[in-house]
Amino acid sequence: MTSKDKRAFRAIGLMSGTSLDGIDVALIETDGENRVKRGPARTYEYEHAMRLRLEEALEFGKTLTDRSARMEALSAIELALTDRHAEVVRRFASEIGMEIGEIDVVGFHGQTVLHRPEKALTVQIGDGKRLSETLGRPVVWDMRARDMEIGGQGAPLVPAYHRALAANLPPELDARPVAFVNIGGISNITYIDGGAEPIAFDCGPGNALIDQWLQREAGVPYDQNGRIASEGGVIDDLAQRYLSSGFFLKRTPKSLDRFDFPVPMTEDGELSDVARTLCYVTAEAIARSRDHLPEAPKLWVIAGGGRRHPFIMSYLTEAVGEEADVILAEDCGFDGDAMEAEAWAYLAVRGLKGLPFTFPTTTGCREATSGGVISEPERRGD
Repeated sequence: MTSKDKRAFRAIGLMSGTSLDGIDVALIETDGENRVKRGPARTYEYEHAMRLRLEEALEFGKTLTDRSARMEALSAIELALTDRHAEVVRRFASEIGMEIGEIDVVGFHGQTVLHRPEKALTVQIGDGKRLSETLGRPVVWDMRARDMEIGGQGAPLVPAYHRALAANLPPELDARPVAFVNIGGISNITYIDGGAEPIAFDCGPGNALIDQWLQREAGVPYDQNGRIASEGGVIDDLAQRYLSSGFFLKRTPKSLDRFDFPVPMTEDGELSDVARTLCYVTAEAIARSRDHLPEAPKLWVIAGGGRRHPFIMSYLTEAVGEEADVILAEDCGFDGDAMEAEAWAYLAVRGLKGLPFTFPTTTGCREATSGGVISEPERRGD
């Protein structure tokens, strides 16, 4: 297959992010370039037991020095995770009235358990070959490794898709430069201005710190509708402790691991005050990303679970709102929950066609490159 192939592929993308909340599944039709037709999307939440197993996998991941190594316990979790993804694809297809055989390709992210770009080491568990055999469809997976082999950070990978979405913005919202921000467990930004290659990097903590704080201190998975943060105020010393991190001064491109910013200590403050402070830190970290861009964006498009937190959004709007519009992905006709899963579907098509999806301006790789392992089933099925 060549990059000159302009036909559209029906692709499913699968994303299990750093928040460990579930599997996002999305269907798109795309030529891997600017032609994108978005389809249905769903999120299938992990039950508590599976979340605990994934948290255990993160602890195992800290010990890895070889990305191909798997101790027995981690291999068992990888197997369960892979089979859960297969189950979810089948359920999704059934719910939208689609046959598995109608899928041209699956983009499989897996679960990141370690990301250490300074050591050229990133580990995503998930067996793409097993998933391909189970579904009987081609699967593109392990998409970060090639980028690291040529000097990149291995993240973020979504900017290639953001560029395609920017080309499809409604005319009344097509202000340049535009920033796409995903507030997941970690926040990242993509800056797009005309036909130039996108600029992208991780901004700082997203939902992960807030969620981990509330899980440990209150036994709740997240701050629904900002109810807990609404009862608190910003603890200035705690906020500055986070915002004085050397990460914010590092040159771009740069990326983060889930554990690069530690969860506050119990003695750092009351439950609601710390939650409110972490909202402020998340928003301020995103706003400070302007310091690493050629010019301040005129439009900020916000996706990811963090866009639902009223205090993250209010602090972000306050920080950049005088000079730009801050809007939700839905205001552009996009789906802020599905965007990363859609991106993995899009990247799978680019991987099939050998088109680049990382660039020197997004990951620091030496040259624009494609990537991913392409697994074809021995038996084409369903």
